Amino acid sequence: MLRNLRAEMSRYNVRAKDFARLLKVREATISGKMNGKSHFTLNEAMQIKEVYFPHLSIEYLFEM
Repeated sequence: MLRNLRAEMSRYNVRAKDFARLLKVREATISGKMNGKSHFTLNEAMQIKEVYFPHLSIEYLFEM
């Protein structure tokens, strides 16, 4: 799931650990969201986009 987000993470050397630090959650929580066990909230998605990928659209990053 979230292939585009994963691809951009790889391209820009961003790790799940970075998202966890930004969102103040455990890395396991991010892993669950990345694997489709739960979902990012709109607020979380917007924070990730604004901090790490401001040049990309939120629709692209979080396309299912």
